[in-house]
Amino acid sequence: MAKSDINRDQTPLVEMRDICISFGGVHAVDHVSVDLYPGEVVGLLGHNGAGKSTLIKILSGAYQGDSGEILINGQKVEINNPRDARAHKIETIYQTLALADNLDAASNLFLGRELVTSFGLVDDDAMESECRKIMGRLNPNFKKFAEPVSALSGGQRQSVAIARAVYFDARILIMDEPTAALGPHETQMVSELIQQLKAEGIGIFLISHDIHDVMELCDRASVMKNGKLVGTVDVNEVTDDDLLGMIILGKQPGSSEAE
Repeated sequence: MAKSDINRDQTPLVEMRDICISFGGVHAVDHVSVDLYPGEVVGLLGHNGAGKSTLIKILSGAYQGDSGEILINGQKVEINNPRDARAHKIETIYQTLALADNLDAASNLFLGRELVTSFGLVDDDAMESECRKIMGRLNPNFKKFAEPVSALSGGQRQSVAIARAVYFDARILIMDEPTAALGPHETQMVSELIQQLKAEGIGIFLISHDIHDVMELCDRASVMKNGKLVGTVDVNEVTDDDLLGMIILGKQPGSSEAE
């Protein structure tokens, strides 16, 4: 897949600088710096326990780092909880998707933020209309507006979760294993969604165990091991084996020894 040309002369959407957090004396994230530009997908790779999810939970407000700083659009910010993250247009799409299975797409889109009529009643028609608009933009093939999301495929469910984030003006998306347990067709659907988000200038941190996913979907990959950043590489300039070496051995492509 052709990668879009990312302009790295512009201000990054996100800069995480020298982030540290420890749990019980164990350095879960140890002086890690990563950044993300508009319209870019940065993959975060590493074994379980490498620190990638912990790092991103600091950005999403689930954890507070012990030290380091976060800049959004070049401005230093404090993110103490998920509400702060949302105020900075950061949304997280967890692997579980956090959808209400018994409700339809529109009800999930506005869950907790329902549109109401002038009489104070939930405005189902307005919510469905808005849902059709955003789905038309993100996934024009989506037609199952009347069905509960429990009846949707994995890719369709993913598109509802993405639509919810984007509708409320997210500029920075955190996606946790977005293609886990999806078949090839569903994975392609998610890939197309990501391309649409990129075209709109949204930046995405994509957490994954799957090297092939990262090679296919991401512009850059940041690899973590034992809480430290092994390195960040352009995926166009590395092979699957290079990334594997970074994950397993903790060594940069082209270097003979582990870092």
